[in-house]
Amino acid sequence: MSFADTVSIAARNAWALTFGPGLEPPNPAPSTVLGDAPHRLLRRFERPESARAATDSAVLLVPPLAAPATCFDLRPDQSLARFLLDTGRAPYLVDYGEITFADRRMGFEDWIDDILPEAILRTSADRGGAPVDLIGWSIGGTLALLTAAAHPELPIRSVTAVGAPLDYDRMTGIPQVRAVAKLTGGIATSAAVRAAGGIPARLTRVAYRVTAWDRELTRPWFVASNLARTETLAKMESIDRFMAEMPGYPGRFYGQLWGRLILANDIGKGVVHLGERAIALADVTAHVLLVGGPSDVITPAAAVEAGTRTLTGAASLRYETAPGSHLGILTGETARDTTWTYLDKFLSEL
Repeated sequence: MSFADTVSIAARNAWALTFGPGLEPPNPAPSTVLGDAPHRLLRRFERPESARAATDSAVLLVPPLAAPATCFDLRPDQSLARFLLDTGRAPYLVDYGEITFADRRMGFEDWIDDILPEAILRTSADRGGAPVDLIGWSIGGTLALLTAAAHPELPIRSVTAVGAPLDYDRMTGIPQVRAVAKLTGGIATSAAVRAAGGIPARLTRVAYRVTAWDRELTRPWFVASNLARTETLAKMESIDRFMAEMPGYPGRFYGQLWGRLILANDIGKGVVHLGERAIALADVTAHVLLVGGPSDVITPAAAVEAGTRTLTGAASLRYETAPGSHLGILTGETARDTTWTYLDKFLSEL
């Protein structure tokens, strides 16, 4: 590329990022909405003509709360949904949508007993009653495992949990958080969350940026040094868009997360207590794949690997590691050769 071409591309990219509409408009994989009730929109991704013929394999993608469902379909080359289509599978996605003050009474039970079971049954029915493979990212993986444990009657063949926190004793900063909470018995945080009706979307976005502080600090230099690299900047732009769309947590859900998982570490002990009810990870009988990231600062690999000692009833259990950030292990530049490859092999052998 000539110097003049480089300068021209750099100028065009700078304008697009600063004053224009951006470098690359969203380009989601084609999909059909099968149901659009509040907090349970169900999509079926449609197969392009070039993809392999579909099998009976039904795969339901389970996002976490406080993160947009686009995590599974960021860009055409960063899309787990498209990868699943290309490998002959039928991917579906449950999308919780926006979380507002009106949703403050929603808790873990709403997802474990209602939203996810409904999505699983509708996915299975759409594939002629085929069993469903769940793929959850972050706390979406935790919710998928808890749903499988609480409802053995559901047609769940396997659960893949990527970056799922399964032991809060091994989460970064948790000992410090607990030390502060002891001063008030955890009441201050609970009261603040109740008053706000949950964790507002704006706060979750700020918190995510804090965990990626090095990215935020180096962003100006990164942009300046890559102004002529449109593809590189487009990937950055997709992450920015993802972060800007983060929803919040319902008040009751976060209260349970704070009390039962963060402070009491129920999940790390293998049994989550919701009121008088106890859900044991040992009751998961499906096949399980866990993927942790040694460089993941949000959910360290050790917090994911902890599931290998609590998921004792699984039909089979594998643990793998992948490089990258919390989002990167799911859909980063190396995910295709690591996480997606592990997943393809795991599902192919079931």
